[in-house]
Amino acid sequence: MDKQKLIRIVDRFAGLRIVVWGDLILDEHLYGTTRRISREAPVLILNYRDQEHSLGGAGNSLQNLKSLGAFPIPVGVIGRDEAGKKILSILRSKKMVTEWIYREKSYRTPLKTRILAGEDNTRKQQILRIDRDGSVPDDPVLKRWLRKALGLLIKDCPALLISDYNYDTVKEGIYAEVLRTTGKNKVPIAVDSRFRLLSFKGATVATPNEAEVEGALGIEIAGRDEPLRRAAGRILKKLRSSALLVTRGSRGMTLFEKGRPPFAIPIHGTTDIVDVTGAGDTVISVFTLALAAGGSFREAAELANRAGGIVVMKKGAATLTPRELKQAILS
Repeated sequence: MDKQKLIRIVDRFAGLRIVVWGDLILDEHLYGTTRRISREAPVLILNYRDQEHSLGGAGNSLQNLKSLGAFPIPVGVIGRDEAGKKILSILRSKKMVTEWIYREKSYRTPLKTRILAGEDNTRKQQILRIDRDGSVPDDPVLKRWLRKALGLLIKDCPALLISDYNYDTVKEGIYAEVLRTTGKNKVPIAVDSRFRLLSFKGATVATPNEAEVEGALGIEIAGRDEPLRRAAGRILKKLRSSALLVTRGSRGMTLFEKGRPPFAIPIHGTTDIVDVTGAGDTVISVFTLALAAGGSFREAAELANRAGGIVVMKKGAATLTPRELKQAILS
């Protein structure tokens, strides 16, 4: 792979307007110390110290795109609740536009609360997670708004990134309409879907991990190359997509393209991983940017692999900068 060409692609990330249509989630972290067991029940007593809020779901892709110099445009739904207000506040603090985020009164903004405990000088361990979920309603007014927003934005954007965490922000009927528009304008669509991979027929590329491939087809791959190759062929055929990038943890990634042999990419950097949280969001963000910047599927996969190798060495749902990505290309 021509390293200088990869660097030129990264240089073209700056200012690219990428539409991100997906589920906006608020992540909450509560920190404390534990030193004794409760007398009331055999449970730990947590002495509360602090809390943090951050973007989850499609918000991770938004942050990655922003960190890489692009201009991400979120299209999503939040509730008229405190979690929704917090999401808007975080987005605005990062100088991201919020005009295309719909506030629905009957919707509860997804909130994931992680409780972590540990002494001041030790690494905090997660002891409990509480999920407060919601499902975006099939409200006619909301759906008309989504159609209008996507129809306007796609005309001026070089790529659409779909981040689907199964909260139904991405309506299948609206997706079918968007597909017709992007097809006319030759706008690539990149899809990251946790549970509905096969619902996005016609997408340019999808970026599932092995577990999501297994779930989509109801099979077991167990890290084996040949079952993965057959499964990828089935998914490409079902989706009618041009490419499929499967992330494989410590085995790196494999790119499958129609009419070409699989392109296996070993993991970049060390396998001594710190945290894989949000790595898939980094992968699809970089892959989408590379396509929008004129890169090929293989060039996009090479860049996404390097980016993934960087963020898994950081704590939490991390991002990276163009400088870090360039250094990884040259290393």
